Amino acid sequence: MRAEERQSRLLVLARQSGRIEVAEAAAEFGVARETVRRDLRDLERRGLVRRTHGAAYPVESAGYETTLARRETQQVPEKRRIAAAAVQLVGEAETVFVDEGYTPELVAMLLPTDRPLTVLTASLRTASLVSASDSTTVLLAGGRVRAGTQATVGPWCRDMLAGFVVDLAFLGANGISREYGLTTPDPAVADVKAQAVRSSRRRVLVGVHSKFGASSFCRFAGIDEVDVIVTDTGLSAPEAHRYSLLGPQVLRV
Repeated sequence: MRAEERQSRLLVLARQSGRIEVAEAAAEFGVARETVRRDLRDLERRGLVRRTHGAAYPVESAGYETTLARRETQQVPEKRRIAAAAVQLVGEAETVFVDEGYTPELVAMLLPTDRPLTVLTASLRTASLVSASDSTTVLLAGGRVRAGTQATVGPWCRDMLAGFVVDLAFLGANGISREYGLTTPDPAVADVKAQAVRSSRRRVLVGVHSKFGASSFCRFAGIDEVDVIVTDTGLSAPEAHRYSLLGPQVLRV
C-alpha cells in the first residue's frame, strides 16, 4: 500500500471513530508503528489531524465536522471535569451566555439553580435542559437550526446577541491555537460566536486538550480575547503556560 493510500485510509478511520491509535493502526495495516507515526505527521502538517500521546484526532474543517451525538461519546470524563471547574467561575454573574457544543452543555447543566439567573443560548438542547429550573430565565436566540449541533445560526441569531450585554460567556471552539486563535468550520457559526465574544464582559473557553494546536476554517476570536481557558491535564503544563502568556488564565483539571 502506498503512503498516500494509507494516509487516506488513516484519515477516514480517524473521522469515523473520532480517534485513531498508533498501535492499532499499525496492526491493521501490517506496518511498523513508526510508519504510522510518519503518516500522521504528514496528515498533521496538512492540518487534517492533531497528534497526541500515541494517537491522533481528526481536525474539524470546512468539509468535516463532528455531530453533537459523536461528541457525547468522546473524552467524556475530561469534558465533565472541565465543566465542573468552569461552572465555579460563575461567581455573582446574573446573565450567562452558553455556546453550542457538548462541553458548554455540560456546563449549563451545572449552573446554579438556587438564585435567579438568565441564560442566553443558541443551543436548543441547552435551552431545554436549563428551562426546567424555576429560577432560571432562558432566552433562546432564533435563526436557522443546524441539524448536527441542534443550534441556531444566521443574522437573526447574531443580531439578537448584539442587543445584550452579558456578564459571562462560556464558549467552545473546534480549534485552539496560539497562531490562529479560536476557530470553527462554519462561517455562520463563527459569526454567532464572534458576536457572543463582543457582547460579553467575561469570557471562559472550555475545551479538551486535543483541540489545542489545531485550527479550523473560520477564526472568531484571538486567544487574548478570552479571560480564562479551562482544559484537561492532557495539555502539558509548559504548553498551558505558553497560552497564558497571550493573556488568559489557563486551568488544567
